[in-house]
Amino acid sequence: MSRTLQINPVTRIEGHAKVQIEIGDDNAVSAASLHVLEFRGFEKFVEGMQAELMPTITTRICGTCPHAHHLVAAKCLDKAFGAEPPRPAILLRELLNCGSMIHSHAIHFFALAGPDLFLGIDSAVAKRNLVGLLEAAPELATKVLRLRSIGQQIVESVGGRGTHPVTAVAGGMSSGLSPQARDVLKALASEAVTLAKVALSEGKKAIAQRAALLSSLQLSVRDMATVKGANLDLYDGIIRVRRPDKSVAVEFESDKYRDYLFEQALPFSYGKEVRLRDPRDTAAMYRVGPLARINCADAIDTPMANAEMAEFKRNWGDPCDKVALGHYARLIELLYSAEKAAQLVGDDEIASPHIRAPFSGTPQRAVAHVEAPRGVLIHDYDIDAQGIVRAANFVVATQHNISCINATIRDAAAKFMDQGDQKLLDGVEFSIRCYDPCLSCSTHRVGQMPIEVVVARAGQIVRTTRR
Repeated sequence: MSRTLQINPVTRIEGHAKVQIEIGDDNAVSAASLHVLEFRGFEKFVEGMQAELMPTITTRICGTCPHAHHLVAAKCLDKAFGAEPPRPAILLRELLNCGSMIHSHAIHFFALAGPDLFLGIDSAVAKRNLVGLLEAAPELATKVLRLRSIGQQIVESVGGRGTHPVTAVAGGMSSGLSPQARDVLKALASEAVTLAKVALSEGKKAIAQRAALLSSLQLSVRDMATVKGANLDLYDGIIRVRRPDKSVAVEFESDKYRDYLFEQALPFSYGKEVRLRDPRDTAAMYRVGPLARINCADAIDTPMANAEMAEFKRNWGDPCDKVALGHYARLIELLYSAEKAAQLVGDDEIASPHIRAPFSGTPQRAVAHVEAPRGVLIHDYDIDAQGIVRAANFVVATQHNISCINATIRDAAAKFMDQGDQKLLDGVEFSIRCYDPCLSCSTHRVGQMPIEVVVARAGQIVRTTRR
């Protein structure tokens, strides 16, 4: 007899979602999908807004990775107003992005993925959480949470605010680094390198203990990421798509994204799906994020992270198709971001006061991208001659990954179907966390937002109202 299973809500991810799994008469999984439940309306309500406000408004899309939205919006304005930032401003923006990566990757490694990796998905549900992990590994917790704090201090120092940065503007940055702030950042970046090495070492040990999980979830698809030359780059470069046979399917500048990517609404979710036009497949699935970035790049321009990536490729393949190794790739990027931050703050030009270029030309449509912690983030603005945004489109990492997430959910459900309901639920949630989805970012379509208000007096409910 056919039946439907639901996981609602999915835990330890950013945002709110449920999973629906369809089981056929033969007890096999016939369909599986992630349902994004959140209401978002950013693409619509920025219409009519002054373009120069976009770097501060779009940070409100998400509290987890606002820095990426801030930077890509500023890059759009650089193009729209013909204001190429001077090199010191680019260095500051890259440093801001490194701080964001350190913060986000440290949190995911320990608080979201950590309970699965260190305690195992077979451990008691009541203990398989951040509190349980703090009890099991207090020394590691102290170091990783310190790493998260360092990332936050970097973005606050460079971006002006820790959560909703304000300093990236059209043509560069609105404020630079004082000598005192630079000295502090040098010390923080050095400490971050030391702690990132510890996190990577401990993470590799934990991952090695989960061999069954590594082999159980494989997905051979195209990978999309930013490269500069052959190197991984998190701030700028071209977008490369590499096939499972390692051949390059396409490479393109962000303003050509509509030639290669197309979005489509899903009937069951507020999250849009994106597919790739590859000469070999007109609607190809692809993934973005840390694993995709490692698969697309041939090298990393910091020594320790480059050595770790080379080891990763030797041991796990190039490209690697094991979904759970996205956690390993994320730790390599954590080390890279710390090393890169140390390089950037050590560059004397980062302290230059020449951090903004003048405008030239009239406003126009502009497209830009950066690598957010979860993958490629594209902003597309149609700006009129008065500098007003007439239309906007955001293509975020979780949208790119929706097809792969659904394929991996289905794969996990099939593999864990006969191992009991609890193992099935645990296995499916684990598979979703491998992508570290950000559901606040991924949803932009106007819809319903259920809300319930409970009024109580002296512990007794007197009225409940719902919308």
